[in-house]
Amino acid sequence: MTASVREREVQTVSQERKRRTRSRTISRLDPIVVSKLPAHEYDLDPACISLVCPSCRTWVPIRVADTERATAKLVPHHTEQAGTEDPVRCPGSHRLVTINVTVATWSRRLEEGISETNGRRADRVIRKPQPMPTPAVMQIVGGLVDDKTARKLHEAHVKSCTTCSATTPRCTDGRRLAHLAAHTQRTAPLRRQRQTRQEEQADKRAWALRLLHDQQWKKVAGPVHTTDQQRVRDVLTALRKTLNTPTKPGARPLTTWERADLETTIAVLERQEKDLTHRW
Repeated sequence: MTASVREREVQTVSQERKRRTRSRTISRLDPIVVSKLPAHEYDLDPACISLVCPSCRTWVPIRVADTERATAKLVPHHTEQAGTEDPVRCPGSHRLVTINVTVATWSRRLEEGISETNGRRADRVIRKPQPMPTPAVMQIVGGLVDDKTARKLHEAHVKSCTTCSATTPRCTDGRRLAHLAAHTQRTAPLRRQRQTRQEEQADKRAWALRLLHDQQWKKVAGPVHTTDQQRVRDVLTALRKTLNTPTKPGARPLTTWERADLETTIAVLERQEKDLTHRW
């Protein structure tokens, strides 16, 4: 009696079984070869073997059974958010996976990729440029007013101010205008020299552009002139033909105003043709 009870207890206790793939379904797509994928698109960590599904470009776990005839394939998945009603299954579900890369090789590839990425990054820290100190008001005005204008402003202020004299400025405006007149007088030679240099550079630049334009025009002047003459001749031929050709039966003849207009246009084109011939 005791033996039968023990046997019943042993039979009712669940035993640990080897895990295997629950579904025998296999995708019709070609198997995924891990060695052909970039190292950053698959993970061979034994804790969670996964890769990026080529169909939906999302990370999907790889199910590998512990049996001898085990086949690795992607778990069933869909591309919608979790909890979506009637989700559409990804065509990459149950797709076979050929794992022909060892964990050591995969780790080495990752390290090489990280080292290459670090090598492409600049090690130098680019500092944010510090703001330049704001120039004084006299420095700003000094660049806009020449020495003669500054002297006239100072003289006009001395004449109208009751506290300033010709030799000793006493008010705030008088001192500022006196400093401005002295500063512009001191920097006047340098300013004139700089202005003369800028004008010479502008003249040289304009002369170089004009010379370049003349050289470029000489290369195409002949064909352009020939094309202009031919265009005028073609228009003249067409207008003369319209004016001198007899009217066909049933067609409306030209009126007096239309004939006068054609003759005027022909005269203008003949004068233009003559000008083109003599000009060249």
